[in-house]
Amino acid sequence: MKTKIGVFFGGRSTEHEISVISACQAMAAIDSDKYEIVPIYISKQGAWYTGDALTDTKNYKDIKKLISECTQVYMRPIYGDYKLYRSEQKMFKNNVVSELDVVIPVLHGSNGEDGIFEGVLETIGIPYAGCNTLSSANGMDKITMKMILQASGIPVVDYVWFTDKQWFISRKELEKEIETKIGFPVIVKPANLGSSVGIGRADNLNQLADRVADAQKYSTRIIVEKMVENLQEINCSVLGDADEYETSVLEEPIKSGEILSYTDKYMGGSKDNRGMHASAKRIPADLPKDETERIQFLAAETFRVLSCHGVARVDVMVDAKTRQIYVNEINTIPGSLSFYLWEAAGLKFPDLMEKLVRLALKRKREQESKIISYDANIFALGSGIKGAKGSKGIK
Repeated sequence: MKTKIGVFFGGRSTEHEISVISACQAMAAIDSDKYEIVPIYISKQGAWYTGDALTDTKNYKDIKKLISECTQVYMRPIYGDYKLYRSEQKMFKNNVVSELDVVIPVLHGSNGEDGIFEGVLETIGIPYAGCNTLSSANGMDKITMKMILQASGIPVVDYVWFTDKQWFISRKELEKEIETKIGFPVIVKPANLGSSVGIGRADNLNQLADRVADAQKYSTRIIVEKMVENLQEINCSVLGDADEYETSVLEEPIKSGEILSYTDKYMGGSKDNRGMHASAKRIPADLPKDETERIQFLAAETFRVLSCHGVARVDVMVDAKTRQIYVNEINTIPGSLSFYLWEAAGLKFPDLMEKLVRLALKRKREQESKIISYDANIFALGSGIKGAKGSKGIK
């Protein structure tokens, strides 16, 4: 019997289409002689579907037709139940569509990369590749991530953060803090989105207001960062777990403007939807040996202190004038799972997917060795249970 790998992708996210591209590339790389691939597409409305037609990106040009060829499914939030059930139950027919052995989430952005979906998988107890709920949530939120990195001695740019309601109530005070603490120019970002969505530069207070208004469309939490004007962006992938990991070669994405855009990242400046690997880049990045090693160290430290797992991509910023290096963000489910960085390091895409499966199963074995409950029935210890004020019984 082949091990069944459930690959989840799509989702309720602004990065929905990129997730589809990444997942189709990942599924094509999995060794079909060893594993049975079960694609599970999550629509923008949140419904789950499975079917062979989901593995080809060409079929997504007509979503209605594609969905009609697939089966809507769900999983029960019951620990140990790894089955996919048919949503429309049919009498006298087996309503179990498949039973998974391991899951690889390829869900970019909100409702997938932020710990929400990982929490579902942990409730079910199924082995899965990638970061857990805690590290996914911390890695996705740019504010929380920077707080953790700062506390761990990892360099980040100066920043100010606030909620959309705080901006409405205390705008003047926040503007003053931004001007005095970090100064213009700044970069304004939604706190929990990736793929350069909702991000913009501001050179003055008027532009700041416009950029905040744009970021508010996507998130209730906003972060304003000091802009590195002589910017050189470098990316490094990390593979493993928080105790044992390795770093890839470095890449330097080539941007068409001041900020690496959504189009730069995923289309290489074209309309050819080929995912992150299609973007213009230099691999390996043309850097001195000491800077390369420093960036790899900071990427690994970011992965470690956030307790990451599986494969991630850490994006750093280098001030081309001072050569100061800052960690910008971590992508806990990177586009196309950063296979192109690992292939440049000598690890082929199928071998990367194999490692992710092994890491998922290893973590499951380690989790099962931990105590999660005590075999004690406190209700049998007496006739009543004292509350906080010593009252007898439960009223």
